[in-house]
Formats: sequence, C-alpha cells, structure tokens
Amino acid sequence: MAIEAPATRPANPRFSSGPCAKIPTFSLDLLADAPLGRSHRAAVGKTKLKDAIENTRDVLGIPADYKIGIVPGSDTGAVEMALWSLLGERKATMVAWESFGAGWVSDVVKQLKIDADVKTADYGDIVDFADIDFNTDVVFTWNGTTSGVRLPNADAIPADREGLTICDATSAVFAMDLDWDKLDVTTFSWQKALGGEAAHGVIVLSPRAVARLESYTPAWPLPKIFRMTKGGKLIDGIFTGATINTPSMLAVEDYLVALDWAKSVGGLKGMIDRATANATAIWNFCDAKPWIANLASDPAIASTTSVCLKFTDERIQDGAAFAKAVAKRLEAEGVALDIGAYRDAPAGLRIWCGGTVETSDIEALLPWLEWAFEAEIAAQ
Repeated sequence: MAIEAPATRPANPRFSSGPCAKIPTFSLDLLADAPLGRSHRAAVGKTKLKDAIENTRDVLGIPADYKIGIVPGSDTGAVEMALWSLLGERKATMVAWESFGAGWVSDVVKQLKIDADVKTADYGDIVDFADIDFNTDVVFTWNGTTSGVRLPNADAIPADREGLTICDATSAVFAMDLDWDKLDVTTFSWQKALGGEAAHGVIVLSPRAVARLESYTPAWPLPKIFRMTKGGKLIDGIFTGATINTPSMLAVEDYLVALDWAKSVGGLKGMIDRATANATAIWNFCDAKPWIANLASDPAIASTTSVCLKFTDERIQDGAAFAKAVAKRLEAEGVALDIGAYRDAPAGLRIWCGGTVETSDIEALLPWLEWAFEAEIAAQ
C-alpha cells in the first residue's frame, strides 16, 4: 500500500549545517549597496568592514576591550591563526567530542608538536570540564557541529585561570549564550548561524590573548595570513577593518544585512529563542516516536543548532544505508536538502536549527520525516 505524503511542505527546504539557510527576508536586491569594484582599502571599504566588526560586537554583546577581526579561510582559518600564533608558550589541553575538534587535536599534536593532554568524548557526549587544568591553554569547540552536542555553560572555566581558552564557536555563536569573560579566543564563520556567504572567518581576542600575542613569539615561522603582530605589537588595523588579505565586499554586505535582520528579531536573545524553538520542535517529535532519537546522550548537552538524530528501529538492517536513503527521499521530494549526517559521524540525520530557519518549516518537515521513514521501512 502506498504511504500517503503529507499535504504541507516547508516553504524553505534548506536545512544544511553549512553554508546554512539565508535570512528569511533575503533578496539579492538587499546587497545593492555593496561597493563592488572598489578597493577594500578605500574609505568606503574600510567603513563597511568596521561596521561589520562593530555590529558583531553589538549583537553578540562582546566587551569593548575585546578585539574583533575579519580573517581569511572561514572558521578554519581563524582557528588555525589562533593555534599557530598563541600556542607553545605553555602546555596545552586539547578537548574534542566531534570531527572538527579532532582535527584541531591533530594539528596541534602532529603538526605543531606541542606538549598537550588530549581529552575526547564519543559522538553524543562531551568532556567533563571539571577535569580540565585551565592553567594550560585549553582548545575546545563550544558546539559539536557534527555530533549535535554542546557545552551547556562555561561555569567550570575559572576566572583566575593562567592559560588561555581558545574556543571554536562557529555553530554556537548567534544561537547560544557565550560567556565572554571565560573565552580568550573565539572563532566563527558567519556562513553558519547567520547564513552568510562562505570563506570569511572572525576571530575575537580578549585582553589576555592580546597580551600573549605581544609577549610570546612561537618557535615556528608564521605564514603572512596568520600574523597578528609586528615588532611585538598587535597589528591594530586588522581589528578596525584593514584585513590581512582581500575580502569579498559582496559577502561583507551580505553579513551586514544579516546582522541588521538579527537586530530586527530581537538581537542575540531573539536569535537564541528562534534556535531553541526550532530544536524543541524536533526534540518533541523524537520524544513521541519510538523509531528516532537525539544523538545527544543527555538533553542538557543537546545542540540547539546542529540537531543530530539516529534511527533506533530494530527492523533497520543497515543503519548507514537506511539513513542515506531517507535523506535521499526527502531531497527528491524537495522538502529537505543536505540533512545527511556528517561523513565521520554515526549514521543518521543532521538538521540545522539556527535562527535563520523558520520554526514553521521545521514543523512542516517532521511529518515528511515520518513519511520517508515508513516508506523506507516498507522498501526493505
């Protein structure tokens, strides 16, 4: 018997975890003020870049004495810039609970060859921060983009720590409440929670991080795109709009538009509320269905942006093939694009729930998810 398809479809089927859905009001017409064909060093370019920095500070509530820079290479470039420029002054602690965090471990231990303790957790769990020595430099991801778990708060990070905290927050920023006093280096890419265009990263430095940069010189040579100091002093221009290399002014304009939209929906609180509503709709759906569950082992650490799901039905013979087939059915129907689990993660689905996604689209997707599950069970 044919399984009847739901009557309602998501207005926007884009649930990719990066690049993520554009803001709901997006139109190319909104980018008309981009200074195309102009130098980013010209006054108009510098003004746009400085506006992007200060609007970021405003929306996220970043302290006035923290430095914010737009850097090349997306979040990856920003993280690598921090690792290569700041680590090596003391022992490090590398914390990982998903694939990207594992990549930072590899870079530090195998490439930079820094003395480091490595603490890991399986997909769906996080490391206990109470067991971490914060007199070392600690590198961690706030939210596991590929594992669907997050640090619920920064309470375990001591205010009187001697080491630096370096946080990859790319799938947490604009969707979760970050404690800036506990973060010395924070990185992200605006292509995540604000649906911006890819290739640009952002690095946020606390006064403690700046002091380290100005007092410590790594033993290894630094590529130009990683250099944040000259003559032992911070290159302040990087943090006022004079970028290290040429940025896309079209992408910067897109980011400015997205920041204005974020302000229009209530700023950071509004964005957090939107992501929480989206994730909660999926959590409630999972609670009501015996065949699907959140990959997160504990609701307290479940991500509100990259929600990762696993199929639990005993009739499923090949979990990876089944999950791929469900995702393929949903894409063929045009109701959910790019929601397969990350290639290194356990088999399942990953649905982006950041603030640029409408809760009505999540709610419209869920009956289709059940339809695709039942159709694939029947086809086994």
